Amino acid sequence: MNTNWKKPFFIIYAGQAFSLLGSAAVQFAVIWWLTVQTESALVLTLSTVIAFIPNMVIGPFAGVWIDRYNRRKVMMAADGLVALSSVILGIAFLLLETPPLWFLFFILFLRGVGNTFHGPAMQAAVPMLVPAEMLTKAGGWGNLINSISTMLGPVLGAALMGMFPIASIMLVDILGAALAIFCLLFVEIPNIPQSAEKPDFIADWKQGFVAIRENKPLVAALPAMLLCNVLYMPLGALFPLLVYSHFMGTAWHNSLVEFVFAGGLLVSSLVMGVWGGIKRRFLMVALAIGALGAASAISGLLSPVGFPFFVFCCFVMGCTGTFINVPLMAYTQETIAPEMMGKVFSLMMTGMTLAMPIGLLLAGPVSQFFGVDRWFFWSGIALAATGVLCGIMTWRYDS
Repeated sequence: MNTNWKKPFFIIYAGQAFSLLGSAAVQFAVIWWLTVQTESALVLTLSTVIAFIPNMVIGPFAGVWIDRYNRRKVMMAADGLVALSSVILGIAFLLLETPPLWFLFFILFLRGVGNTFHGPAMQAAVPMLVPAEMLTKAGGWGNLINSISTMLGPVLGAALMGMFPIASIMLVDILGAALAIFCLLFVEIPNIPQSAEKPDFIADWKQGFVAIRENKPLVAALPAMLLCNVLYMPLGALFPLLVYSHFMGTAWHNSLVEFVFAGGLLVSSLVMGVWGGIKRRFLMVALAIGALGAASAISGLLSPVGFPFFVFCCFVMGCTGTFINVPLMAYTQETIAPEMMGKVFSLMMTGMTLAMPIGLLLAGPVSQFFGVDRWFFWSGIALAATGVLCGIMTWRYDS
């Protein structure tokens, strides 16, 4: 293990920060465009489901490639694919002005393919650079860097939408991906030793599944995490609609919500990077899920003039993300063998992704007919209960 881990770690995350900034700006622009054009909760939830279909289909086997090929090259290829999707979308907006919904769904699908490989490869590469005892703090610093880009992306997207056609915003994503690839050129990520045998995807998939099954604390935490994804994912997808239809907001109001949410991620990531969190990691996850549920339920109770209070709730929801994800990812990185890391993270992320459509497909019709604020309230109550479930199931494994 390289003891001088900080330099390559921050080089990688600096490049990813540029890529995430561009992606966040494009994501904001596209989702707000869909919100204004359709004013439909069904369209917003469907667009989110489509973006995650690649993970559902090829996600379980993506880890086989990630563990057999250099993880740096996998990340570079994934960044390149996301940039290509922005090139295609930019051309479409220039030529058609109002592209059909099916075409936007296709672009979201293409970006989803890149993200399916990029996320697990990134998580699998980090423990090859960072000492085990520093993984939680490193996760906090990584979240800090990412949250800064996530915080600035919607603001940049809203500013560019006010000054330029939406096609111009695609250039930001293309440039960000190019910078991410450039930074990866200066980092060496070791290869995992492999046998000369050809990849057997079913056998390799089973190896990853067995590695998860034999990790009892991880198995105990996963049901609550899956349920959390079922309930939480629609909240992120329906943020713009709640701002637009319930609080009567504009693109700037929505960018403020995204900015503050990412600000919560930034603050909590900074705290995690310096402090490292409490010793009982799973308890920290359970408490964070409960806090997320409380903030969501309060958001659903607010009147249309309660937007300032909603902004504060968004800050709280942003804070909880770090305290849910970082401890779980650090525990996984510490306890899973390096040659299994890509397969395990791919399977975990696929499981989380498969849980999302359940909530999204339920939230769309409920929000359409009963109001998006009702979904925020009742899903918040269910999230609070999920936090209690997580604490009960993982209590004996915490130390």
